[in-house]
Amino acid sequence: MEDYSFVASWSGGKDSAMAYYRALKVGAIPKRLLTMFEEDEKHSKSHALPIEVLQAQAKSLGVPLIIRGASWNSYEDQFLDAMKDCKAADINHGVFGDIDLEDHLKWVQTTCAKVGLEAVHPLWMEPRRKILEEFIGLGFEAYIIVVNTKMMPAHFVGRKFSTELMEELETLGIDACGESGEFHTVVVDGPIFGKRIPIIFSNQHERDGYVFLEVGMANAK
Repeated sequence: MEDYSFVASWSGGKDSAMAYYRALKVGAIPKRLLTMFEEDEKHSKSHALPIEVLQAQAKSLGVPLIIRGASWNSYEDQFLDAMKDCKAADINHGVFGDIDLEDHLKWVQTTCAKVGLEAVHPLWMEPRRKILEEFIGLGFEAYIIVVNTKMMPAHFVGRKFSTELMEELETLGIDACGESGEFHTVVVDGPIFGKRIPIIFSNQHERDGYVFLEVGMANAK
């Protein structure tokens, strides 16, 4: 399946970036990025990124960003609303970064089907380690910005994603892909970007068992 146009489910992290890269490699054409936000639309879901960082990523990718604010209760309705808009704009595919979690894959496929979009999963069922090695080998630059302290030590927050980091995590028995929500990342450079996103890290805070690193734009006034 080639030359299809798509909306990318975009968290700003490594898995969505790799799925986007893979879609480009087969000739697919990116039309929009969709990021789900908290209800107040100040920070993204899960990754807690501010709108400025996601807008900078979208600008570097050269693709319009759309967002939807939602609680977990209204998440599906808001997701569907965004997908309906994409369908109305003749975008018939959604690209997602799922790797091997069956329940989430089924939710994505079922939800997209409700509005007539086909869900595409470029990373599906590939070995996690293989994806990570390709990610690093391609020159992507990413940092851990959220840590689930119930699943891994808080001191990994702020670390650059590297082969050395993978080895450290795996030695501790932690999934280096973070597929079960151990951690989340932000991607600032790589082959899909026109230029590097100049971010800065400031404070970190803990909430509900998670440590969050505050991310901002280095050139923000």
